[in-house]
Amino acid sequence: MKVLLVGEYSHLHNSLKDGLLALGHDVFIIGQNDGFKNFPVDYPIQKKWDNSLLKKIKVAVYKLTGFDISSYFTYRQYLKFEKECSGFDVVQLINENSFHCLPYFEKKIISSLLKNNQKLFLLSCGFDYLNVKYCFENPSFKSVIQLYLNKKIDGKSFSNALKFRRKSFLKLHQFIYKNCNGIIASDLDYHFPLKGNDNYLGLIPNPINIDKLQFEPINIEDKIIIFHGINNDNYFKKGNDYFEKALEIIQKKYPSKIEIITVRSVPYSEYINLYNRSHILLDQIYGYDQGYNALEAMAKGKVVFTNAETEFMEYYNLSEKVCINAIPNVDYLVHELSSLIENPEEIIAIGKRARVFIEREHHYIKIAQKYIQKWNDN
Repeated sequence: MKVLLVGEYSHLHNSLKDGLLALGHDVFIIGQNDGFKNFPVDYPIQKKWDNSLLKKIKVAVYKLTGFDISSYFTYRQYLKFEKECSGFDVVQLINENSFHCLPYFEKKIISSLLKNNQKLFLLSCGFDYLNVKYCFENPSFKSVIQLYLNKKIDGKSFSNALKFRRKSFLKLHQFIYKNCNGIIASDLDYHFPLKGNDNYLGLIPNPINIDKLQFEPINIEDKIIIFHGINNDNYFKKGNDYFEKALEIIQKKYPSKIEIITVRSVPYSEYINLYNRSHILLDQIYGYDQGYNALEAMAKGKVVFTNAETEFMEYYNLSEKVCINAIPNVDYLVHELSSLIENPEEIIAIGKRARVFIEREHHYIKIAQKYIQKWNDN
């Protein structure tokens, strides 16, 4: 089978590509490499007119005419790859706005992909029309949209979600749903809003390439090392303000027992290795299921503070913790960190269970087989 994966911003499509290649399929990725994260892609799309003076000119032109220069140049770049992006059995979009274009140019690119390939599938991964609609209609649903509703972040900072409430993005959503062969959710946060939808094919967990992520049983010789990786662009969305306040208290409470490592906005290739020394990793707060950084750290045997709500435990039929559920409450985070610091044997036990969980539920080759099954059946 020949597969084209469109878009990359979490390492999901690269890990799926690894699994598909191991099964003997031909796989290519087209898309942006997500800024500083610099994920590898086969057909790179560069976001143009997005820095300093050029960005100001672009914004001014858009306000005056409604024409988006960045979207136009993305479309032009795609046309250079149009031949390479033809003749595939399956094309999969990472979400409804995979090329980060305004709907007019996004539809032109997707129309070309539909014309030149056999099947088109859509991942619900990140914000999309139905996900955003569901979160606004269910404000108690644990998501970063709660931050916007509570006025903790403003509309400008949240534009990547709010755009899906616009009529033009509704029409893009309807266009994709009308023409695709089905939608697949990448985790529980996207599964719940899609339940009951006629186009929904089900959840396939994120693929994790465990062969590239070496498991090392936790060995605590001296201090317990806590790693906190911060993406400045998503500071509040990941709950970093709560994590930092909790770490301030923990540092004062256990000054001789812990070491804290904090890094900010580093490329993926560096990030994945920077936390190797750590025992505990702080990931994110607003969700039900683990994000990609959390899963890869769990594969390495780290104890990760991330999304692990009751719904997650029930879905995977877990009776013991494989990670620590994080919520926006400093006292709770301090309590959970303190419990681990005072009971280091629990750190070791959770780290081992985390690796077993990833091998069982997220093995990249097993996950690739599930995608092949869905693609063949629909």
